[in-house]
Amino acid sequence: MNILWSETMHPGGKWSGVIGKGKLIRLTAMEEGANVTMLLYHAADLTERYNMPDTLKAQHTAHLTKGHVLMSDNGRAMASIVQDDLGWHDPLGAYTTRGSTDEKYGVSRYQEQRNDWLRSGQENLAVELTRCGLGNRDLSPAINWFSKVYCDAEGNMHFAEGHCKAGQVVTLRTEMDILLVLSNTPHLLDPRKTYPSVPVKLEVLPALPVDSQDYCVNYRPENRRAFNNTWNYYALQS
Repeated sequence: MNILWSETMHPGGKWSGVIGKGKLIRLTAMEEGANVTMLLYHAADLTERYNMPDTLKAQHTAHLTKGHVLMSDNGRAMASIVQDDLGWHDPLGAYTTRGSTDEKYGVSRYQEQRNDWLRSGQENLAVELTRCGLGNRDLSPAINWFSKVYCDAEGNMHFAEGHCKAGQVVTLRTEMDILLVLSNTPHLLDPRKTYPSVPVKLEVLPALPVDSQDYCVNYRPENRRAFNNTWNYYALQS
């Protein structure tokens, strides 16, 4: 398929934009150890956004991979994971803050270091939300692509080092018109002491039409209900 648009997110970079339904969003780790934090909103109604608890509960999972659907707080399918080289992406680990970044990697300020200062996930996301007419109160549970976090028997969360290899890809399909917000910043639980951010390629391609035999639609009965909610919504818009 022809690539409609592409951009490389450099270490510490951020991006936001509206992407129409029926597109593929392909993320490629250019080096090992990538982490891209994502927020997701309905472009036509920014009060509707990705709902982490419903997404995980409906699909009986604590991680995301191929077949899983990202559901909104209105019970609609916003995007689906149609291809995944890693088998596990983290929906639980949140994002770094200014305080956690300074504590782990040393104090870093734009005034002294200019574009070499170390960005935090929270700051990056907040800046992009402001550009899109939103604000700090619209920060919500995020997805960390390329990262694996698992819990032990006592409920402690652990970051899996070495999970992401260079060249690995995850691809989403948009089921709605979405506002996508991304931050290429370290995972909050990554134990490395040097700022571990690597380039990630972002590409948008056309997607094939979704039919009744689609893998994501049929992954779980709850997925089909979410798709039906989305299809009904757009049927009434046309």
